[in-house]
Amino acid sequence: MLGLKKIDIYIIRKFLGTYFYSILLLTVIIIIFDISEKIDDFIEKDAPLKAIIFQYYLNFIPYFVNMFSALFTFIAVVFFTSKMASNTEIVAMLNAGISFYRLLVPYFISGIFLTVLSFALMNYVIPYTNRNLRDFEKVYIKNPFRSNEMNMHMQLEPGTYIYVENFNSIGKIGYRFSLEKFDSAGLRLKLKAEMIAWDSIQNRWKMTNYTIRKIQAGGESIYQGKETDTAMAFTPSDFMVDIEDAKIMTYSTLNHFIEREEMRGSTISRQFNLEKYKRLTFPFANLVLTFIGVALSSRKVRGGIGMHLGMGIGIAFTFILLLQISSVFAIFGNLPASVALWIPNFLYAIVAVILLRLAPK
Repeated sequence: MLGLKKIDIYIIRKFLGTYFYSILLLTVIIIIFDISEKIDDFIEKDAPLKAIIFQYYLNFIPYFVNMFSALFTFIAVVFFTSKMASNTEIVAMLNAGISFYRLLVPYFISGIFLTVLSFALMNYVIPYTNRNLRDFEKVYIKNPFRSNEMNMHMQLEPGTYIYVENFNSIGKIGYRFSLEKFDSAGLRLKLKAEMIAWDSIQNRWKMTNYTIRKIQAGGESIYQGKETDTAMAFTPSDFMVDIEDAKIMTYSTLNHFIEREEMRGSTISRQFNLEKYKRLTFPFANLVLTFIGVALSSRKVRGGIGMHLGMGIGIAFTFILLLQISSVFAIFGNLPASVALWIPNFLYAIVAVILLRLAPK
């Protein structure tokens, strides 16, 4: 039992040590290339060195670590397991009476750890670091977000609908606006305005050339005017939704946002739903690729680590490609995101089981 614990600790230390070392090297390389690409922007806009280091690159690291997490989990497993196989360490363990499936326990523990780490990063850490990243980019790199949406329909609450033909996200001005309220008897109120503009000081909308039509049991009344201020249950941010906003939302915030957008009938909710299920499914790729890596690299073969890495990276990239294809089907096809994004994990989990059964015992 003591021997097994030592072996477990040995494999876990090798696994996680190789993973963090390789991902650290990749991060340094990415930062060097990113600096060379953005140095002109930093100089042109006088970005302070402190902001570049602590606001940009310190918040940049968790995103890229997680992006390459599954691939480098796989590479780490293949690299150190192939080395163990080349040194006949695995053969010695099997000859000592340790079963192959018992040998998988430390891999399973490490894979679970990296899966949980990836889930926590995606859902709770990266949304906060991305906020700082976005604030920096708005000032020193990217131009302000501009909405190009036309003919926007939205349900504010059950029975209340609004329409804007065009919305200027820079001036926060909407053109040809209408609001309709319905109840069980039908249309009860219709408001039309040639233009609405957001007053950021009073947090109210200013309507120009408006008409209000109220329909009641005893008849209807019509009011017209040149200009008035009014409070309404929406703000300019409701017309300026960007898919990039999903990156700064925690899992619970993202869920709440999707529920609200689905109630409003927004078409963008589908892309946010895709982001939600990516956060659920992507971390499990670490566990699936861990077992595929073990199955491929536990056999001592001619060609050693190079052969294992070549085969393994090919499988890893087909997995990532399938993940992207399933994302496209979820956005543009009729396949729900909850199904589409689990397909790669499910298929490659089957591949992992087959490879483990064929692995030398």
